Amino acid sequence: MPLKHLLVLLFIMATHGSAFPIAKLALNNSVPPILMASLRMGMVLICLIPFWKFKIPEKKYLPSLLAFSISMGVMVYVFMNLSLHHSSIISPIIIGAQLAIPFGILASAIMLGENISSNKWLLIFAAFIGIIIIFFDPQLGNNFLGLFFASLMALFFALAQVYSRQLRNLDLSLINASTGLVGFFVLIITSYFLEGGVIKNIESINLDSWLLISYQAVIVSLCAHMSMFYLYRYYTVGQIFPFYSLFPIFGIILTFLIFGEVPTILFLIGSIIVISSVFFLQKIR
Repeated sequence: MPLKHLLVLLFIMATHGSAFPIAKLALNNSVPPILMASLRMGMVLICLIPFWKFKIPEKKYLPSLLAFSISMGVMVYVFMNLSLHHSSIISPIIIGAQLAIPFGILASAIMLGENISSNKWLLIFAAFIGIIIIFFDPQLGNNFLGLFFASLMALFFALAQVYSRQLRNLDLSLINASTGLVGFFVLIITSYFLEGGVIKNIESINLDSWLLISYQAVIVSLCAHMSMFYLYRYYTVGQIFPFYSLFPIFGIILTFLIFGEVPTILFLIGSIIVISSVFFLQKIR
């Protein structure tokens, strides 16, 4: 992989790692989780309107485009926010998101026919063992629901990346605008029915929270994801996804710096197993 592609990957992993503590800061400011996800997608849509040609893609792309928009624009962000909302600690959520890698490889095998060797199966199994070890960490306490939502987030993120492989010939602004459009309207309606008082909740959001949401929309959702689509023009899902073993390192460091979270021994053991398994997945072809 050329140096410029490695630098793009490092940028993507750093921004993805930062997304978790940044989102938690906004949630701690009493921003409802589903509403926050909808506002994030709304900002993505607004940013892309000047570049969106409002051109309807060919019919053959529509099912994959809709599936990607729902998976990424709705499911990933709502489950991410719900996982953080229902957890007082962030590091296990970040590691739980690593399930996206084995989920992604499994999904690419089922949906795209990519091969999974016996060694890959062993490493995928090891990654799930690492998550189970973290599950038994006493520090989790009442945070099991958060870890469950993190697993769902990882599943839909994996599905979204597989769908994105089927969209690699489409314009990036079209894909992301579709994601923002579907995500915003589905989530704002969901927030209205489940969280209530949408207008009142929006009016109560302070400037700091708006800046945090803007970071998630512009840096994470736009810059990082569009960079990922750029890489998918050159590499398969199986080649790119293992590099997601890097983003927990950035995320856990930021979590320590911002929230002062100190990992337990059991968490470190499980994390090392998960991250190592994901890392070595990239070495197997």
